[in-house]
Amino acid sequence: MGKRASRRPRRVEGIVLLEVLISVLVLAFGVLGIIGLQAAAIQHTTAAKYRTDASFIANARVGEIWARPGALSTFGESGTDVSAAFPGASLPNGKRTTTIAGERVTVTVTWQTPGADRASNVVVVAHIVGI
Repeated sequence: MGKRASRRPRRVEGIVLLEVLISVLVLAFGVLGIIGLQAAAIQHTTAAKYRTDASFIANARVGEIWARPGALSTFGESGTDVSAAFPGASLPNGKRTTTIAGERVTVTVTWQTPGADRASNVVVVAHIVGI
C-alpha cells in the first residue's frame, strides 16, 4: 500500500488573521457601547443632583415661611440667586421665586444646565394656615 498524500487547501493561512480582525472589531463596538452608557449615566446622575438640590432649596424656603407664618407677606421674592444662600448646592444659574396668594405659597427654583436648550425647574406648593 502506498502513502496517502495529504492535501491542504490553498490560501488557508489568512483565515486566522481575518477571524482575529473580526473579533477585535466586535470588541471595539462593545467598548464603544459601554463608553456611551457611562456617559449617559453621568449625565443622568448630574441631572438628578440638580433636581435634588432644587427640591432642597424650595423646601427650605417653605420651612422658613412655616417658622414665621405671621410675616407671610415679607417672603415674596422674584429671581433671587440661590448660590449665596446655599453654597453647597451647585445649581448652574439657579434662581428662586416665591409667590404668595392668600394662604397658598408657591416656591419655584429654576436652573439652566450647561448645554441644555431650556431651563429646568422644581415647584413646591404649600398652604400656610394660621396666619
